[in-house]
Amino acid sequence: MEARAIIEKLRDKVTLTQDELRWFAAGLADGTVSDAQAGAFAMAALLNGMAEAERVALTLAMRDSGTTMSWEATGPAIDKHSTGGVGDCVSLLLAPALAAMGAHVPMVSGRGLGHTGGTLDKLEAIPGLTTEVSEDRFREIVQQVGCAIVSATGSIAPADKRLYAVRDVTGTVESIDLITASILSKKLAAGLDALVLDVKCGSGAFMHTREDAVALAKSLVSTSNAAGCRTSALITDMNQPLCPSLGNALELMVVMEALTDGRVDNNLVDVTCALGGELLVLSGQAEDVDIAAFEMRDVILEGHAAERFGAMIAALGGPKDFVDHWPDRLASAPVMREIASPSDGFVSAMDGHALGMTVVGLGGGRLKGGERIDPAVGISDCVMLGDRIAQGDHIATVHAATPEAADRAEQEIIAAIKLATSQPDELPLIYERIAP
Repeated sequence: MEARAIIEKLRDKVTLTQDELRWFAAGLADGTVSDAQAGAFAMAALLNGMAEAERVALTLAMRDSGTTMSWEATGPAIDKHSTGGVGDCVSLLLAPALAAMGAHVPMVSGRGLGHTGGTLDKLEAIPGLTTEVSEDRFREIVQQVGCAIVSATGSIAPADKRLYAVRDVTGTVESIDLITASILSKKLAAGLDALVLDVKCGSGAFMHTREDAVALAKSLVSTSNAAGCRTSALITDMNQPLCPSLGNALELMVVMEALTDGRVDNNLVDVTCALGGELLVLSGQAEDVDIAAFEMRDVILEGHAAERFGAMIAALGGPKDFVDHWPDRLASAPVMREIASPSDGFVSAMDGHALGMTVVGLGGGRLKGGERIDPAVGISDCVMLGDRIAQGDHIATVHAATPEAADRAEQEIIAAIKLATSQPDELPLIYERIAP
């Protein structure tokens, strides 16, 4: 086989075989396929699309281009993936809650890039903790604790790593077929029995419209199930931050308030429990989604999830007493400033992308891989859609490294929060479920 012939078939809308896609993925991993050929393949996929059989074959081929895992555990191996948003720290709640309910959660997560925060960056706001562990240590933690949130090793889906880098510089990131294969090749390499997808739409999401989110969700769900992993998806709202804080340590504080102080009456916990209910039914541990979600809320409220979270933190090198003393273990920014509303009105819209980029500008995110971040900076106590505000009322608190950074963030936050004279219609937190 040769790369040129495969690219020509995709260009001419001739169906590619499993063997051809497996060869191409192997060539991406070992360098047989050049960057130019990878870019041409990605452009042909973007312009012409791929049939479901091709998409499934590409996903499995990229999965098999590196290490794949399997689990010998008393409970099912399950996980979730989010397409990204602001104030989204669901994984930090979901993994320990599922572990407390008897599941095994081998969660391979990512770092923040662009306007969205990364689960690994949030965890690493905890002193001493590292998410970079060996595969053997990953297995040990999952077996002992029930959950582990770690970074992917270089041996996981190397074909995807190569193709993603090429897509980023060739204008082909938007291909739903390639997005699907990219996400699922890494998740399926973890040896999952079930997967739930949190596909977000709105101003703070990569998919701004519900239609685009549904299209991606359907592609992910059909491909993952065809690849042998029981999968469903929820389309969830991201027209405002999922929790009232944005920034690594600040979002972790919200998680700890839920785990230890019983603050479970909020959007973050609602989405977490809905996703957890889906996973428990998919994996055969529950029969009714709503009952499973209710039981998960109790697990969080009663402190069982906190116990698993503390055990995971200690296993990853963090403080053994973190759950009991978390307010003293997390860094705080030297400048804290409350922001007052410049006018009266109802909060009618929020530019989630702009708020996320404000956190990046404060130093709490990165625009390219490898940049250092400040875990302490960000935004807290942010107003939510529908809130009634009078001039001078508090709308958010900025946590910054310098007064000058706080000045810039204040103006950006005021611009990102829109006020109107009438209360806006309430948006659903969960728009719909995409079933297997």
